[in-house]
This record gives sequence, C-alpha cells and structure tokens, in this order.
Amino acid sequence: MLHQAFNEVYTKFKLHFYQEIFRRFQDREASLTTVETFCMESIMALGRPTVNEFATFMCISPPNAAYKVNSLVKKGYIRKVQSPSDRREFHLEVTQKYIDYYNISSNYMSEVMDRIMARFSPEDCGKLEEILTVVSRELMPEVPLPERTEE
Repeated sequence: MLHQAFNEVYTKFKLHFYQEIFRRFQDREASLTTVETFCMESIMALGRPTVNEFATFMCISPPNAAYKVNSLVKKGYIRKVQSPSDRREFHLEVTQKYIDYYNISSNYMSEVMDRIMARFSPEDCGKLEEILTVVSRELMPEVPLPERTEE
C-alpha cells in the first residue's frame, strides 16, 4: 500500500508538470525539448555544476554535455560563469528565463504543500518532513545533491 501511495503522488506531480508543459507548447511559449528539460532540471538540482560535473552526473561524455550546454546557453536558459579561483573552469547557472519555466512545477508543489499543512497537524507535518529528509539523505545515495540551506 505504501509503495502504491508513494507512486501515485510521484506520478501526479509528473503528470501535472507534463500538462503544464504541453499547455505551453500549444501556446508556443515553451522552447525546451524533453531532453533539454531533463538537463535543466539536473543542472538546477546540482547547484552551479561545471560542464564536467554535469557530464559525470548524467553519465554522458563531456563533448555531449558541452553540446547540450551550448544549446541551452543559446536559448537563454543557462549561462556559463567563469570561476574566480580557476579561470579555466566555468560553472553553469540557471537564468531567470529557466526559473520562470521551472516555476510550473515548483508552484504546484508549493500549492500541494500548503494543502498538506492546512489538512494535517504540525506534528504530522513534522513527521512527514523527518521521513522525507531520511529518504533523501540516507535512502537515495545514488542521487547526491548539494546540501541546501532552509528556504
């Protein structure tokens, strides 16, 4: 039952995102391909990776990663920022254009979180936060993310 419930929630988040993306395609607002969307979500989650860090995480060759990055730079979704400590190294930063695009899913997530906090007690919300934190930090070691400060 837990497996089914978790899968249902995860699927609903994905499907909502896809609905919004396709709505934007109909309105001709979207300019990212499916693969580019996956790349952008990964770059955003990695928090300013280098091209090589991105390539390693995605398990693709550095030239393939560079090609994808250059396409995203041309479309205005990321920029390369030179490292002040190693001038040969560039970090990938998402632009406001992508943040606006990304907000399609994060706005819905915030809406659902508001509903959770209204529906459940602070104790239940605290327990859910504890469980999700353990799942992320301990039970999903294959997907390391940079530590985030509280938002």
